[in-house]
Amino acid sequence: MKIGVVGVGRIGTEHARTLHDHPDVELVVTDADLVRAEQVADKLGVPSVASVDELLRTPLDGLVIAAATKAHPQLICAGVDAGLPVFCEKPVASDVPGTRQVADHVRRAGGTVQVGFMRRFDPGYRTAREALRSGVLGELRRVHVVTADPRPPSPVYVPISNGIYRDLHIHDFDAVRWVTGREVREVFAMGKNRGDPMFARAGDVDEATTMLRLDDDTLVTMHGSRYNGAGYDVRMELAGTKDTWVVGLDQRIPLHSAEPGADIPSAHPWPGFWPRFTPAYRAEINGFVDLVRGGGESPCTVDDALAALVVAEAAARSRREHRPVHLVEMGS
Repeated sequence: MKIGVVGVGRIGTEHARTLHDHPDVELVVTDADLVRAEQVADKLGVPSVASVDELLRTPLDGLVIAAATKAHPQLICAGVDAGLPVFCEKPVASDVPGTRQVADHVRRAGGTVQVGFMRRFDPGYRTAREALRSGVLGELRRVHVVTADPRPPSPVYVPISNGIYRDLHIHDFDAVRWVTGREVREVFAMGKNRGDPMFARAGDVDEATTMLRLDDDTLVTMHGSRYNGAGYDVRMELAGTKDTWVVGLDQRIPLHSAEPGADIPSAHPWPGFWPRFTPAYRAEINGFVDLVRGGGESPCTVDDALAALVVAEAAARSRREHRPVHLVEMGS
């Protein structure tokens, strides 16, 4: 199979490396920064081309998009119009209307698109999902979710991040839908800027608490932070009538027990999202290769990405307006 990669920044380069390591894949890359594309191509020993148009004129079996967000809609549509299975890093587009347009285009074209919500490929989330579906947990009653960064993003990134709900919590919103198999019906969000005022200047917050009500009345609480000094903390707690399971409860969890004799944690905490989820990132790209080879259904569709984004937009509205927001208000 020959797969093209558009965009070889940090994550795009890692995707290219994963594809390069796959025994059944030939790789070709491009980037808006031609020098960067050539450097990555030289390191991997693969060809690069000067433009997306040239890449799409190359006989390809699949397309991986890791370019800047503003380019995602056009690239996805170009890929499916060329008859290619497409992998695209989230987000599909910068807003809900743009994402809906892409979803409509993909549907009309009969295309296959996999969106990069890598937690769907993380062993902990997958195990928890199967445990819930098998009945081990009983009837699900409560979910608690945490995503907390050890340090804030750069001042350059904050104004273009689209805020804590669309940037940091978007993975949580998708994971809640995917693991529970339920849809979000109502959102109530609060947040504060407790650290650098760059967040307030961007209309954002660095500490957030969100409550979700799912369509079966399961309650979800969610905490987010840009200043978790103990380390990178990502967890999902699923409490049912028979048992409670926790994703992320391992020896590197950035928590210290106040109970005498407790031995968690016993290793250094994760320093950030990339070391924690590197296996999941690799698994999702290898999953895309399987999709290119064998066809079938996408493990994360544009409609899935749209659903998560609508929840994020509802949370942002809830925080701004200091009230619960029903998803019907968002046209969902």
